[in-house]
Amino acid sequence: MARDARKALPPILLLLAWEVVGRLDLVASGALPAPSEILLRLWVDRADYPAHVAATLTASGAGFVIGNLVAVLAGLLFVLSPVAERMARGVNIAIFTLPPIAIAPILTLTLEGMTPRIVLAALGVYFVTMQATVTGLRHFDSRAADVVRAYGGGPGAVLWRVQARGAVPALLSGFRVAAPNAVLGAILAEFGGGGRFGLGSYLLGSLGRAEPDRLWSIGLVATAIAGLSYAVFALISARMLGASRALSLNPAAPPQMVGGRDPLWLSLAALVLPFALWWAFLWALSVPEMLGKTPFGVVDYLFLSDSAPKAQERLLAALAETLPITLAGMAAGMAFAFALAVAGRLTPAFARAFLPVALVSQTMPLVALTPLLVLILGRGTAVTLWITISVTFFPAYVMIAQGIAQVPRAALELPRAYGASAWRELRLVTLTAAMPWLFAAIRLTAPRALLGVMIAEWLATGRGLGNLLNQSRGYLDFGMIWTVAVVSVLLSVGFYLLAGAVEKRVLRRMGMTGGG
Repeated sequence: MARDARKALPPILLLLAWEVVGRLDLVASGALPAPSEILLRLWVDRADYPAHVAATLTASGAGFVIGNLVAVLAGLLFVLSPVAERMARGVNIAIFTLPPIAIAPILTLTLEGMTPRIVLAALGVYFVTMQATVTGLRHFDSRAADVVRAYGGGPGAVLWRVQARGAVPALLSGFRVAAPNAVLGAILAEFGGGGRFGLGSYLLGSLGRAEPDRLWSIGLVATAIAGLSYAVFALISARMLGASRALSLNPAAPPQMVGGRDPLWLSLAALVLPFALWWAFLWALSVPEMLGKTPFGVVDYLFLSDSAPKAQERLLAALAETLPITLAGMAAGMAFAFALAVAGRLTPAFARAFLPVALVSQTMPLVALTPLLVLILGRGTAVTLWITISVTFFPAYVMIAQGIAQVPRAALELPRAYGASAWRELRLVTLTAAMPWLFAAIRLTAPRALLGVMIAEWLATGRGLGNLLNQSRGYLDFGMIWTVAVVSVLLSVGFYLLAGAVEKRVLRRMGMTGGG
């Protein structure tokens, strides 16, 4: 009982401090209302929420189901056919690195009704669940598979009786992460889609009213939906894990890109397939040429048309604003994540106290978080940097902390036998062994950094790629909308592949096998 009370004390003290600060208007003249004021406003506006929450839940729920169904089937295909996995590598990386803010206007232009929200929610869950499916199916107890084969079972029996059952924990873990992503995707599409109902639409309509308590209450509801969606699958996972856990499993490994050198035809297929799907998307929906730009249409707009020099000038100016803050925010987020993971190893109590705050910051959708930070920090570079750190540090922290926890106990016994301090043991053994996880964290967080910067530019600072995208929507400059979307995807893919190339070189020098 006393231990539970000690665990509850830090959040209680934080809420009390927040209440005092909010009541006294100590932050930006009331930009941070007290929790009681936020809850009171939530009660006053309670009649507004059912329709908005229902719209968001409908879109995110449909996207979650569709995205996960496609992801599980794709993961199964990739396990059965490594050639298919390598061929789809370009599509998978593009979907993973795709900034939702860049694709939301395009979906709104080309699709109708709730479809843009559902598609964006489905895109948000696909990569996470697909990767979890592949990892779960490939990491199984080989002894159990040998038993099935010994009794005459073929590959299908091994897949169903061993691999599929052993993949349940990984799959549920993927669902936990995918569920909040679906909520974020739906809210982003609502925010840019102009629909009447949805939390994103409600938030957009409330931005200009100078009512911080309403913005915080909307953010609280969005956070609660995302957090509950995470908690539901965490509970299901906790209930089912005991029945599906194997007696001995292969050690977990950080997510890695497919290694080895592909034949030329396979590399070309992986490169061409995303553009082929882009073209097929426009053709299947019969999107008018003015609205839907093909790959050649984007090239024409940016390099061949009469307006190309002006478009290039605007794009380069936006890139000059976005790229430096993206790199700075990613570096700061990684440094914070690394420091938190190290602190969690050396002083676990500190990490446990900080974790609830970190979880809240991750479950609050970016579109809801950004206006709140604008109220506190203003519209300068500081808000962009804070948003970028917020969206990058937690996934990186989880990845690095998991790598530290995976270090074999036997590797730590030697420095301990020689009386090494905890810090020396961490520096000489643990961090070196966890290096693959550190690079995996960089790969996974680089696209999120660009997403955070673009959302801050779109909603707050009025600069960079995010603002260029917003202006282009207002001017009905469809060519620039598609150009910004393509450039943002290429940037994210470039960050991802550059991190993978550095990882491969560094780990090879250290005598480790890394992602390629």
